[in-house]
Amino acid sequence: MSERPAYLDLLEPSALAGLGRLELIARQVVEGFVSGKHKSPYKGFSVEFAEHREYAPGDDIRDIDWRVYGKSDRYYIKQYEEETNLRVTILLDASGSMKYAGPKGISKFRYGQMLAASLGHLMLHQADAVGMVTFDTGVRRFIPPRGRASHLRVLLEELEATAPGGETSLGQIFHDIAERIHRRGLVIVISDLFDDVHQLMSGLHHFRYKRHEVMLLHVMAPEELTFPFSNWSQFRDLESQVHRIQLDPRAVREQYLQAVGQFIEHVRREAGRMRIDYVQMDTSTPFDRALSSYLGRRMAKKKR
Repeated sequence: MSERPAYLDLLEPSALAGLGRLELIARQVVEGFVSGKHKSPYKGFSVEFAEHREYAPGDDIRDIDWRVYGKSDRYYIKQYEEETNLRVTILLDASGSMKYAGPKGISKFRYGQMLAASLGHLMLHQADAVGMVTFDTGVRRFIPPRGRASHLRVLLEELEATAPGGETSLGQIFHDIAERIHRRGLVIVISDLFDDVHQLMSGLHHFRYKRHEVMLLHVMAPEELTFPFSNWSQFRDLESQVHRIQLDPRAVREQYLQAVGQFIEHVRREAGRMRIDYVQMDTSTPFDRALSSYLGRRMAKKKR
């Protein structure tokens, strides 16, 4: 009897049951053939050839253009207009700060993995195409969006194989990714957003400039939001692994909470100004409950 693949642990049946009753509907015009859920700039049923892109693991080899291969000795995939309803790219922060887990909770990264897995499952279930980018100091893996059900395994295997690594500069990474996503769609960012706020907003603005819709899932641990520590402790930088400091948490709690509150409010305000959906997520709250609450509010807005 074969062992159950570890990547299946990322999909909790109870969470999927709750999310299955919801749909994530794009609020803006997106590219691709549409069967009813999403508005489209294309008229009528189109199966015309659209473009080539390089082959990526998980792509169906039947879509390889062998004539192009014969000329270039490289594998390229043929894409068609009717290929998808919506193109979704999930960006998962795999930097060192995502390692943090409180004494009773899961790490921010594991929480993010499960968020990404559930969203991927939800999108593919409603016939959208899903891709994924993992990153820390640079882009680790860029998996282009695909709409086939079999693509879920590609995403789950990559998620399970990824571990948080080093430092990151979100703004620079987002600029890089924005230039790689060539067709409009939905970009979902899963991150603790630890970066200079101005550089972060500059990177997010690049996605909006490219006319993507953006969903920002801000994942934080409860300790980062409440700073409950009371004993003298050593705090260390999980990204650089170099900076360490000994201090009395009680002496800096008020200043820390003020700084965190100002940061969150700044991000929320600037995201709203750019018409980016901002969702704060606490790892002590089951991710499916937080996500279902947000998606429910999103659907309610669509019906108004």
